[in-house]
This record gives sequence, C-alpha cells and structure tokens, in this order.
Amino acid sequence: MAHITTEAIVLKSIRWGESDRIVTFFSYKVGKVRGIAREARKMKNRFGGALEPFTSVNLTLFDKRSDNLASITAINIVDNFSGLREDLGRISAASRMVSLVEAITADRDPSHKLFFILREGLQALVESEDQSLTTLIFQIHVLTYTGFRPQFDHCASCGKDFGAWLPRFSPSAGGLLCQGCNQASWDYCLEMSPGSVAFVQQTRRMKFSVALRLKAEGHMRRELEDIIDTYARAVVGKRLPAIDFLAAESLPVYGMANKNSVVEKA
Repeated sequence: MAHITTEAIVLKSIRWGESDRIVTFFSYKVGKVRGIAREARKMKNRFGGALEPFTSVNLTLFDKRSDNLASITAINIVDNFSGLREDLGRISAASRMVSLVEAITADRDPSHKLFFILREGLQALVESEDQSLTTLIFQIHVLTYTGFRPQFDHCASCGKDFGAWLPRFSPSAGGLLCQGCNQASWDYCLEMSPGSVAFVQQTRRMKFSVALRLKAEGHMRRELEDIIDTYARAVVGKRLPAIDFLAAESLPVYGMANKNSVVEKA
C-alpha cells in the first residue's frame, strides 16, 4: 500500500452508490487511474469543483495495489480551464479530447508527453478561435504518441511502395493502401490527397504548441477531419463526442482487434 501524489487531469466523473463518485484521471506519474471520492455528492463535501471533467489538479491517492480503484485522499485545483465551459463548441471539443485519451490509454501506463499534450490541448482550446482545428491537431498527436501512428510511407497492408498510384486511407488497416491492396479490400477507404498526407506528417514532426500555428482550409480541411475522425473511432471502437465539423452519423465504426498488425508503432 502507498500514497501517490501527482499532477492529474480529470477525464471522467460518474456517480457511485448513494453519495460517492468514481473519477478517472490521467496523471503525470501513473497515467490513467481511477479513484473513489467518498461522499462527494453530499451538499457539503471537501472536493468542491475539483472532480469536474477538464480540471487540472494536484491529486493524492491511497493505492492498495491489489485494487484497480484507489481512494482519493486529497485534491486541489491547479486550473479549472473555466473558459472551456463558456460555450458549447469548447465543451464539445474538450469532451472529445478527454474521451480520446480515456479510451486509447491503458490503466497505469504513464506517458509524460501525453500528459503535457492533454494539458496544453485544453489550454489551447480556451484561447483558440478555431476549436475544430485545435482538436484535429490534438488528435493527430495523441494517435502518434500512443502507438497508433498511421502508416503513410508505404502500404499499411503489404508494405510495398505506392508507385504512381494515389493511395487511399484505410481506417481498419491504419494507413494508406497501395492499388492492389485497395482493390482487394472490402473496407471503407477514404481519399487522401498528397496535401493532407503532408499536413499530418508535418504536424506530428512538430511540438504540439508549434503545430497549432498550422492552417488547413477548404477541401483539405474537410478531408482531414473525416479521415482523423474515422480512424480515431476505428482505434477506440466507439463514437467519440462530436464537434460541429464532424458528420458523425454518416461514417461507419470499425473495431481493431490487433493493433500491432495494422498500425505502425510510434
């Protein structure tokens, strides 16, 4: 048994029993972890607004090791990103960010880089005039640093070069397909222009804060939004909270039984 004190961001908070809450955090030291907040739903409680999603906190947990559910013994707000709660667009974008991190990460598997990207992403949404583009760039970085990096250098199925063929993106294969694999595939594939490929490659080479300076407009923007949304849902196996730019109901959902066989490891 041990006490763990760490920076963390609240991903999800749900009711438990008559007066408790179970809260999912992504923390600096231990990655994704769940804790129980006793009597958090009573009128007078010691947690205040620290259990609300999108909140950055200093967190102390009592970890039993043998139990996946730790006990929250102390929690203090570092930043509640209050600007996120002022309009529906920012709420939806922030919900998508934390939902993607919650769905794509394993319990107690820390990633300092991912923690900082999540914190920077929420702060960027507060300041952003284009929440959909901020969220798009965030998703590209998260998919890159959690081992689901899309394959663009060669065919994601057979490994061959593309030649003169303009490849198409397969969400289930985790990347672009050559002409032969595309013709043999029954999967739903999306057109991906060279400009969109270059945007993703440039985005994931940059630090997140620098990548936020990039611009994507018109057809390329719509193409990227469809591809990243469809691929993200293929990875997590469920729909993520929608933002205005997403035609969520028109795109199929995929499952990925074996990520090692279909995606390039970061």
